[in-house]
Amino acid sequence: MKLLLSLALSCTSLLASQTWVLAKPALSNSTVTHTQKVSFTPPPAPTSEPPPGGRVRGGAKRGSCPLVKPELTALVPFTQDAPTITNVWGLTTQEHPTLMFYLPYFGNVNYPTEFVLQDQESNSIYQTAIALPAKPGVISVSLPTNISPLAINQRYRWFLTVYCDPEKQSPPIYVEGVIKRVTLNPTTIQKLKTATPLQQVAIYIQNGVWHEAAVTLAQLRQQNPQDTTIQEQWQNLLTSIGLSDIANAPLLSNP
Repeated sequence: MKLLLSLALSCTSLLASQTWVLAKPALSNSTVTHTQKVSFTPPPAPTSEPPPGGRVRGGAKRGSCPLVKPELTALVPFTQDAPTITNVWGLTTQEHPTLMFYLPYFGNVNYPTEFVLQDQESNSIYQTAIALPAKPGVISVSLPTNISPLAINQRYRWFLTVYCDPEKQSPPIYVEGVIKRVTLNPTTIQKLKTATPLQQVAIYIQNGVWHEAAVTLAQLRQQNPQDTTIQEQWQNLLTSIGLSDIANAPLLSNP
């Protein structure tokens, strides 16, 4: 009798533990990532290198360019070292990365617009004309695969310039900053291969990689326009780097 009672108690204990496990499943990484608030903190600039410098906003009215709000804006993190010193820079893991900009000028106006990428010696390695969109919004500029890939741990300076004077006689509106390609450790690279897009965003953010985090989330926003959670994540990401006024701007091209 004691043996039967002992067996019954053991089975009851085992059933209780099984029921508890089924009632409280562990949260998957994708669920945690989907509900976490997205926030990006730029990694500190290396002290062994000169400050990146740059210009994240087009600034006040210049030359013949009209005053608009929001103004021309680079979707890149920036830090303010002093009232007059702004460092605009972001990391990428890609050989030919994509950068994003908010363009306030649109329509049939004849404002020559161009993107330029320079190496560390200020040599121009890529330059292309940018067509103004039909309405204000965020555009993407991808480096083509027919140019040399970005070298690892090398800094490159980019410019997006809008000439509101077609003859280019008046000062233009422009933004500029630095992009640097880095490598991730093998463990992180493997995690990225098996991660969902939202998990990839979180991994990039954890490793201070701005450009792929922003581009991946922008792609998700375009692919899921009715998903309010992804829209909120996008708003949180831009707000975390001080660009909340751009968060609701439409994405006009595929990142």
